Amino acid sequence: MYLLPKKLHFFCFVTFSAIMVVACGDKKQEAASKDRQKSSGPAEVDVIIAASQSISNIVEANGTVVANEYVELRPEVTGRLIYLNVPEGKFVNKGTVIARINDADLQAQIAKSKVQLDLAEKTVDRYKQLLAVNGMNQSDYDVALNQMNGYKADIAYYQALIDKTVIKAPFSGIVGLRQVSPGAYVSSTNIIATIQQLDKIKIDFTIPENYNSIIKMGGTVRIKVDENEQSDLKATIIAIEPQVTAATRNLKVRTVLQNGKPNPGAFVKVFINASTEKKAIMVPTNCIIPDDKNKQLVLVKNGHANFVNVETGDREASNVEITKGVNPGDSVVVTGVLFARPKSPVHIRSVKKLDQSVATQ
Repeated sequence: MYLLPKKLHFFCFVTFSAIMVVACGDKKQEAASKDRQKSSGPAEVDVIIAASQSISNIVEANGTVVANEYVELRPEVTGRLIYLNVPEGKFVNKGTVIARINDADLQAQIAKSKVQLDLAEKTVDRYKQLLAVNGMNQSDYDVALNQMNGYKADIAYYQALIDKTVIKAPFSGIVGLRQVSPGAYVSSTNIIATIQQLDKIKIDFTIPENYNSIIKMGGTVRIKVDENEQSDLKATIIAIEPQVTAATRNLKVRTVLQNGKPNPGAFVKVFINASTEKKAIMVPTNCIIPDDKNKQLVLVKNGHANFVNVETGDREASNVEITKGVNPGDSVVVTGVLFARPKSPVHIRSVKKLDQSVATQ
């Protein structure tokens, strides 16, 4: 008599569960349908109207400050330092003795050669008198003369070696930090100190070879040493490397700074005026879609996204010149590029100006 209520309860539970499953399924299908309707709707984008505008073609390059003259002072011979005069960070005149290497053995060799030379000269004098009265043959005299000249050559050789033991300043300039100590055993691989001539500062920089036409001897470029400085320095072009670097296809240029004293080795920015102002279509750099072979922009035509291949030219801080693929009056998508699909409908949310689109990125 208790089976009927249990079966009834079980039947009610199963029926209720089935109703809940069907109801949940209907809600999920409704939500999915709404999502599909929402995703299938037009993508919202912001555009700018392409227009030709005046731009100043300023080429920016990286440069390095170079001293007018720079030398690493190294010994030419091997030996022990017996004298060291390195006034660190101070000015020295050309010819100032910076260091000396022990030359006692060379001095002894010269003294020995001088004694031998003295005897050889006396022998030549005696042979010359005998030769004049036919007291000896010519060959003996020639041997004595050759021996005397050999001693003279030995003295000149040892004197040249002694000269190499003295390290002098090759030009007037500022001496750098001392790299060795007195009494050290040095060779040609050791740097004693450096010396730089800072009365005329040079700036070396490289630019792509296609800008060769804008580099002229005697031309002026702007130099910025520090980004925080308000004023720029000026430099005059004095030399152009005739050969383009094969690895980078860049051209090396040397300029002389007209004012200012930046430290050699410092990094600077170089600005070259490539041409007068010209008209060009500019778009934000980050709205360009890079491809394996091409660069693309999204244009809005008749309410649909149209992907077009473009070619770029000069660049600015946030914008790039479009030389091919976009005409004045075209609507260029600047935001919402990732949501646009080829030939799919789009909704233009707003029309921005170029400076506004850059500011909002």
